[in-house]
Formats: sequence, C-alpha cells, structure tokens
Amino acid sequence: MTRSSAREIAVHIIFALGFDNRSAQEVLDAELTRERFQELGEELPLYEQFPNEKQERYIRDLVQGVFAHGPELDDYISHYSVGWSFARIPRMAAAVMRTAMYEVLYMPDIPNAAAINEAVEIAKKYEPAEVVSFLNGILGTFVRAEFEDTPPKPEKKPAPEEEL
Repeated sequence: MTRSSAREIAVHIIFALGFDNRSAQEVLDAELTRERFQELGEELPLYEQFPNEKQERYIRDLVQGVFAHGPELDDYISHYSVGWSFARIPRMAAAVMRTAMYEVLYMPDIPNAAAINEAVEIAKKYEPAEVVSFLNGILGTFVRAEFEDTPPKPEKKPAPEEEL
C-alpha cells in the first residue's frame, strides 16, 4: 500500500466521521480491521491490501489529528473559501481539505506541495472539476498566507506510488 492509498483511506474515514456519533478512535477500530478491508475490497480496489503497521499508524494519526483539530481546520476552510459558506462545500471536499491542512500544519515530514497535490488527486476521484479547482485554490492560498513569514518545508519529490 502506498502513502497515497493510506491517505485516501484516511479521507474516507474522516468523511464518515461527519455522519457518525462515535469518536475517531471507535470508528478507526471498526474500520481498520482485516474483515472490514476484505468486505470493502470486494467492491473497492483501494481496500484490497490491508495496511502494514506503519501505514496503519499513519492513517490513525491523520484521522485522530483531523478529528481533534476539526474546528480549527474548518475555521481555516471558512476563512479561505471566499464567496462560499462552509455549508455549501461538499462534505468530501471538506474532508480532503481538512486532511491536507492537517498535514501542512502538523506533519512536518510531509512537504506542503505534496499535501496539496495529493488532496487534488483524491478530490478528482470524488468531485467535479469546479470543486477540485476551488479546493486547490483554497489550499494554495492557505499555504501562501499562513506560511509567508516562515521558510517553506524542504521540498522532496516522492514518487507517486511511494511505499510507506
């Protein structure tokens, strides 16, 4: 499983949390099981391979981090989504943006450009082109505005299918 696939699985779980009254930990414990992956893998190729220990830790850290910082991330989305109320933003697009913003803010080992590029690629699978462009614009503006006075993270160019 690649980091891209692990990130997309995390986005699915983050999206699902918007419809669930359980904690992030409870949802993760239910979703990150071999049985659940076997069930989902029958219809979704993304779930054909169960994550290894490092990949599972990445998914859990990302989901728990986004869950813990949800209000802060939503404030950033609202602030940078000029002309759109938060309620108008599709839930999947919001889950993707929360994930990318969390990576930019709290995961220093992930280059900002990689977080944005991955978010755009995930969004392309679930949203129409105009929503993908909107999401890309918000994330780009967020990074430029929030990090203008700080040096950027070193840019490393991971292979698109980099293994965790």
